[in-house]
Amino acid sequence: MINAAALLITSLLFGGMTLFSFGFAPFLFSALPLETTRTLIRRAFPHFYLFVIATAAAAGLLALTGDVLAGGTLVAIALTAVLARQVLMPAINRATDAGEKRRFARLHGASVVLTLIHIVLSGGVLLRLAQ
Repeated sequence: MINAAALLITSLLFGGMTLFSFGFAPFLFSALPLETTRTLIRRAFPHFYLFVIATAAAAGLLALTGDVLAGGTLVAIALTAVLARQVLMPAINRATDAGEKRRFARLHGASVVLTLIHIVLSGGVLLRLAQ
């Protein structure tokens, strides 16, 4: 039962991150004016990270009881999402506000890579828990 709950919550994590990254954000940039999209994305990201933190932590704690590697991976996703939300995201916003394009590009690139790593790791955990 615990493994099934961990599997379902990890599925929610994987699907939510994938939809936000490859569906919602690109759609906004294609459907709305750039300034509107930037404002909306800036307001959406704190909620996105809270979703990642909560779902990864919940699935991780459940998975730890039966699979330490899967659970540890999910807990690591949650912890690095906390850092992204509390450190990386504000730094990206400060760089944007200050017009520091190179700094923004570097920090934004780091956030994209981190999110892709989270997606890949959660997909790996899904496969592991499904066996």
